Amino acid sequence: MMGLARSQMRRLDGVGFWKLCGSGTGEGFTPIPNTAVYSILATWPDEETARLQTRSAPVFLRYLKRASECWTVFLAPISARGEWSGVRPFKTTDHTDQGPVAALTRATIRPLKALKFWRRVPDISSVIGADGNVIFKIGIGEVPLMHQITFSIWPDTRAMADFARGDGPHARAIRAVREGDWFSEELYARFHVLGDSGTWQGRSPLTRSEVAA
Repeated sequence: MMGLARSQMRRLDGVGFWKLCGSGTGEGFTPIPNTAVYSILATWPDEETARLQTRSAPVFLRYLKRASECWTVFLAPISARGEWSGVRPFKTTDHTDQGPVAALTRATIRPLKALKFWRRVPDISSVIGADGNVIFKIGIGEVPLMHQITFSIWPDTRAMADFARGDGPHARAIRAVREGDWFSEELYARFHVLGDSGTWQGRSPLTRSEVAA
C-alpha cells in the first residue's frame, strides 16, 4: 500500500502536498521501523474537502479496509517556517490558536550526523512521554534514519512552548542541531486542531483535551 498508493494519491482531486510515512517502534521515536503503523499527511483546500476525501476516496477506503484501526486529525496551519522536499507545503491561516495545538517538525539529517542525532532521541522521547500535558505524540518518517518527523498535540500553546523552551534534553538537542549543522533541510509548523475522526488505541486522543478543559 505504501508503494502502490503513490499513483492514486497523485490523481486525487483536491489534494495538494502529500507524503506517505512509516513509523518507529515504541512511540515512533526510534530508527527501528514499526511495520504496523503508517501515516498519511496531505494538504487540502479546506476542511470540507479533507473530510470528504479521507472518508470516501478509493485510496483511503483501501487503507480503511486493511486497517484494524484508523485515526485522522484535521489541522489548520497557524505558522510554518522552512521547507520540505524543497517546497513550503503549509499556507498559514487566521485560525485562532486557542485550544489544542499540534506541532510538526521535519528534518533531513546529514548522513555524517545521523549517529549523533539518534543518540539524542531516547532522552527526548522519555521527556515527552513523562510530560503530563502532551495529548498525543509520534515519530514518523519518509526514509528510515535520514528523514525524521515528530508530531505532537498539546492542550494549548503555553504547554507546548514550556516543553520546547525548558532546559531539558529537547532544548539541548536543539542547541546541538544549530551548533553542529546536523540538518540539510528542516521545517517547523504549528497547527490549530479542528477535530478528528476514528480512534487511536480504542479512543480519540483529543478526549484528553476535553477532560482538561
